[in-house]
Amino acid sequence: MKKVVIVCGLIAGVLISAFMGYSMVLCYNNPDAHGLSSMLVGFAAMFLAFSLVFVGIKNFRDKYNDGVISFGKAFQIGFLISLIASTMYVITWYIEYHYFIPDFMDFYAASQIKQAQEGGASAAKIAELSKEMAEAKESYKNPIKFIGYTYAEILPVGIIVSLISALILKRKPNGNRVAAHA
Repeated sequence: MKKVVIVCGLIAGVLISAFMGYSMVLCYNNPDAHGLSSMLVGFAAMFLAFSLVFVGIKNFRDKYNDGVISFGKAFQIGFLISLIASTMYVITWYIEYHYFIPDFMDFYAASQIKQAQEGGASAAKIAELSKEMAEAKESYKNPIKFIGYTYAEILPVGIIVSLISALILKRKPNGNRVAAHA
């Protein structure tokens, strides 16, 4: 189990971390691209990376566990793969944010305010948004909150994929299969 979890977790982590790095470069080169479409692309990339949860569970079930796996064991494998990938994502974002784009929160706030203005938001709504952005920027200075927010972006997606994969891939022992091994 350990080998499957580590290999799939690392591959998923590299995929999602590489995508995040690439998308941040695109975001900075095209500030108007940061919005709903980039968020949808980000979630699509997460699901693509987390497809390795399904692959890992299936691989363990079929190659190492005689084609049998309980929901609990399948979920455990999926969760651990998701945790490794999410941790790599958190580490990548921490390094990227603190060493390469420390002005990201200023950039993000300006983008959100611009979108609100272009969307016809009232002056009061824009002032409220500006206050929220300033609070978020201040909150990002706390490493624990920074790490927590970053895990909250990705780990729930991995947990959902793990649950769905475990439900799909669970398989009880077949009477014939057990008899053949007896």
